[in-house]
Order: sequence, then structure tokens, then C-alpha cells
Amino acid sequence: QVQLAESGGGLVQPGGSLRLSCVASGSTFRINRMGWYRQARGSQRELVAVITGGNANYADSVKGRFTISGDNAKKTVDLQMNSLKPEDTAVYYCNTVGALMSGRSLEVWGQGTLVTVSS
Repeated sequence: QVQLAESGGGLVQPGGSLRLSCVASGSTFRINRMGWYRQARGSQRELVAVITGGNANYADSVKGRFTISGDNAKKTVDLQMNSLKPEDTAVYYCNTVGALMSGRSLEVWGQGTLVTVSS
């Protein structure tokens, strides 16, 4: 199996910064897509940022403030969050889509890490 482990969540003031990290472990697999999603209380889970084929894509609400970076060899993906706003408060989930050596597709989610932006 494949597991994802997130870290870096916490409490920050508006305008502050936080860096989230995610690392995959377990069975060998090919990464096709790796990124971050978030879910605020009472809201639908939404895409924050994702890397696919070397291209980074961001939700409009975080463009210019968040930066995603990844290393497929190390199977890690980070999310640098700057100029944080209260509306960024959510549980952030790492996600990857890929394929096992057998060719079987997989999608894996991390447990989530809470980010709270408040004075």
C-alpha cells in the first residue's frame, strides 16, 4: 500500500506564513499528480494547488500567495503559504494519483493537517 503523511499545520496570525509538507511511503509507484486540497468547516473539499506533468495549478483564491513544489524522486510535495487570511482556515489534505508497478491506478489521501488563521 501507499501512505501519505502531512506535517506543518498550526495556528498563525493573518498575514503570516506556514509551510506544509507531505511525503509518500510504501509500495513503489509512479506519481502522475500530487497536490493539496482543503476543506473548511461546513464546506466542500476543494483543490488548492496541484502538480501534473511538471505544471503547477492553483485555485484562484490562493494565486500569488501559495507556492507548491514537489520532488517525485523523494515523493514529497510542499505548500508554502504566505499572506494567510482567515478564510484559509481549513483542514489541508495531501493527495496523489499514480500507478503501481502492475499498472493499477491509485489515488491516496493523507489524514489532513489543520491550519487556523486567526488573531
